[in-house]
Amino acid sequence: MPSIDVCYSPELIHLYDLKGKAVVAVDILRATSTMVTAFAHGVAQIIPVMQLEECLTFASQGCLTAAERDGIKAEGFDLGNSPFSYMEGLEGRTVAITTTNGTRAIRLSEDAQEIVIGSFLNLQAVVQHLVNLQLDVVVVCAGWKGKFNLEDTLFAGALAERLQEDFSFENDATLASLHLYQAAKADIVKYLGQSSHVKRLANLNIHKDVSFCLQHDVYDVVPVWQQDALVDVRANYKLA
Repeated sequence: MPSIDVCYSPELIHLYDLKGKAVVAVDILRATSTMVTAFAHGVAQIIPVMQLEECLTFASQGCLTAAERDGIKAEGFDLGNSPFSYMEGLEGRTVAITTTNGTRAIRLSEDAQEIVIGSFLNLQAVVQHLVNLQLDVVVVCAGWKGKFNLEDTLFAGALAERLQEDFSFENDATLASLHLYQAAKADIVKYLGQSSHVKRLANLNIHKDVSFCLQHDVYDVVPVWQQDALVDVRANYKLA
């Protein structure tokens, strides 16, 4: 039986052997939720990068550029990090994106056999993809500037809940994530109301993104890392 483990911050990745495993990279508020939304609305590829300067170089290759720092769209880029900015007019385009936390988590996970982009929005599609893969799983939470955050941990718990019949729990991080999610899931928006990043976004008058990103099973897309870019490899997954 494969296992599922949880890494609460990219700063802890060095403690995990990712070779031969599937990483689920998650930044609920908002990078991976935005990427899933973008693929659901027709974006062809997403190139996650860590630095603003590197991201800008992709404009000369015909890519749209997107950047966020500290919750705010970076100046000089086509797009920011709100899922609502990716819902129309981007069909067939490639987007190069850098964010405060999420793109770093993705790029630091490159030793894995498979990197899957996870969010509540595509939770069941990710579950089914992992069941099909039958690899050990490490959920890599983007956190906030290297620190633990609650929303990514709740996603890890939601994933663990749906995989618990088919995957063993590698250590207490998985169990703790599951217990937190079970405490929160009756009203996850309310539960996260006092969390640091929800407060941070609220201070920026970003409210609708939060409730949108906490919806479960909206899209059936499965973004994965292939040949230096993310692509949607959704098979004929049927949401359960």
